[in-house]
Amino acid sequence: MGNISIRKLDCGVRVIMEKIDHVKSAAFGVWVKAGAIYETSANAGVSHFIEHMMFKGTETRNARQIAEDIDKIGGQINAFTGKEATCYYVKTIGTNLEKGAEVILDMLNNSVFDKHEMTKERKVICEEIKMIEDQPDDLAHDTVTELLFKGNPLGKSIIGTPTSLRGISRNVMVEYKEREYTRDSVVVSVAGNFDEDDFCAYLEDKFTGLGASKTVEKAELVPYRPSFRTIVKDIQQSHICLAAKGLALDDERYYSMSLLNNIMGGSMSSRLFQNIREEKGLAYSVFSMASSFSNDGYFNIYAGVGHDKIKDAMGGILEELDILDREGVTEEELSMAKEQMKANYIFGQENVASRMFANGKNLVLLDRIFTAEEVIEGIDSVTMEDIDNIKKLICDPALYTGVAVTDKRVNLKKFWK
Repeated sequence: MGNISIRKLDCGVRVIMEKIDHVKSAAFGVWVKAGAIYETSANAGVSHFIEHMMFKGTETRNARQIAEDIDKIGGQINAFTGKEATCYYVKTIGTNLEKGAEVILDMLNNSVFDKHEMTKERKVICEEIKMIEDQPDDLAHDTVTELLFKGNPLGKSIIGTPTSLRGISRNVMVEYKEREYTRDSVVVSVAGNFDEDDFCAYLEDKFTGLGASKTVEKAELVPYRPSFRTIVKDIQQSHICLAAKGLALDDERYYSMSLLNNIMGGSMSSRLFQNIREEKGLAYSVFSMASSFSNDGYFNIYAGVGHDKIKDAMGGILEELDILDREGVTEEELSMAKEQMKANYIFGQENVASRMFANGKNLVLLDRIFTAEEVIEGIDSVTMEDIDNIKKLICDPALYTGVAVTDKRVNLKKFWK
């Protein structure tokens, strides 16, 4: 494993670095605490829109030159927007790290947000919205998240709507960026083979054009109320999502929930996979996932089934939740889940980009990092009693919100009994 260090530049930006001497590559990412939760209904999707526009031209580079300058060094550049943060990143060989970082920093500081390019990109994002709507499994996942956190910041759409996008003018975009892209909301994450002192010296004056700090108003949260929704589409398969509230990233029970998720639907040997697919033959794809944010989270079960098998699939899921409630898990299941989770973590640690992502996300959202030793110890320390205590969050059907994307109206609430 690499050596992790955190430094604070004179301008206030934090830099988290993981030096890995045995590799030849490096990954550089700029994380910004700007995402859907900071938006309003009027500017919904602006964080994601800005992310797109960053690639459309700066004061010295057009979109083609941005791409070519990365290709010249054999690099890979991209970005993504989430509920809580946006990340711009590049991966390249270690000796070209500064050249790759310079392109990202130019985009961050000098993007022009050309009105003509905005008009084109607005159309592109509207096509992206249509693409999501045409992918029923994605639509089911997005909708169940929206319902789970309805009325709260985490329920806001990352991509926005055609209506909200039309209302995002250049002035709206520039004002939002100036307000949200501040030095106290930025974390730089670097992992791979590079010189830490030299790179920090290079970064020292690269963020002075950003504002010093921003004020974040605390949202008044709306209590969770389970609900059900059916979305009718002309499709060949029904897509079901059943979700309950889960745990935040820094909850002490995080590893217990992750392991319970693995046992329930995280692998081919999991209970849901074996019951719904292998024994009943109801679904090709069935799994569960435990997703966490800085102050909340959720547990989600997904199944893609034939239109006439929705009730049977939901019945099978209810069976597994009931068995979990009555019997808990076995020592063998817990041991297997621990080995799978540790292996997946270690596999990810062998990729410099994965390490850059993990370090940056934890520092920008939680103001802390987790060493490899802490993660392994956290997984190993989970007991049968811990699992027994955490299962109550997911066993009760009354805690679930449900969504089905299918070919006709169905009464999901009636099936979920």
